[in-house]
Amino acid sequence: MLDLDAYLARIGVGGQPALDQLHRAHVTAIPFENLDPRRGIQVSLELDDLERKLVSDRRGGYCFEQNLLLKAALEGLGAEVEMYLARVRVGSPHGTARPRTHLLLGVQADGTRWHADVGFGHGTLREPIPFGPGGEYEQAGWRHRVVEDGRELVLQSLDQSGEWVDLYGFVPEPVPLIDVVTSNWYTCTYPRSPFVTGLIVSVQRPDGTRESLSDWNGGLSLTEETPTAANVTDVERDEVPRLVATRFGLEATLV
Repeated sequence: MLDLDAYLARIGVGGQPALDQLHRAHVTAIPFENLDPRRGIQVSLELDDLERKLVSDRRGGYCFEQNLLLKAALEGLGAEVEMYLARVRVGSPHGTARPRTHLLLGVQADGTRWHADVGFGHGTLREPIPFGPGGEYEQAGWRHRVVEDGRELVLQSLDQSGEWVDLYGFVPEPVPLIDVVTSNWYTCTYPRSPFVTGLIVSVQRPDGTRESLSDWNGGLSLTEETPTAANVTDVERDEVPRLVATRFGLEATLV
């Protein structure tokens, strides 16, 4: 079982936090990063390994690690949690079918079913939103909504030009852990997976600012975003260890 007290200390909360407080604290405390698969190290989803990496070693991780850790914490607090696998849509032409390489959670808490996700990098939800299609939800200036597209539910975000952008789509049917393990194995070992070939480290600040270091869009750059503006700075490769340490709180030796 998860050492719940250690996890809560890691994200800076105590007692019996509400779902929104827990979610927000996790997002702003634990970086999103792919440093292990980028170095050829397979990602383990065993709870002991997740706890050692993200809690004890104060590392970050990607969606499977982040959301499985959150799931364990929520269950330790008495919530009922289901897992869903999504196809990432952002960054691909409309209608392109990508593999199901994103994990999100459905959480039953306080008499309501919630869409929770602390693992979509710098664009992830800061707080849970009600599960299924509905209204617009503003979080520190960022706006999200869920719409239907055939059998799928699609999480969208309002971009700085005022357009709704698809982030990911998923069929609202819970999946077993073995499906999650399979998707994780593909994501961290497939030779053309962006988590194997590229670099992404990101975090959301408490004030709502998003910061990311990535080469996914071509050149290596450091991006700082607010809901209304973005500042992109080109980065040289030899600067990466210092930035990883100073901007994201990770060990420079990991790069």
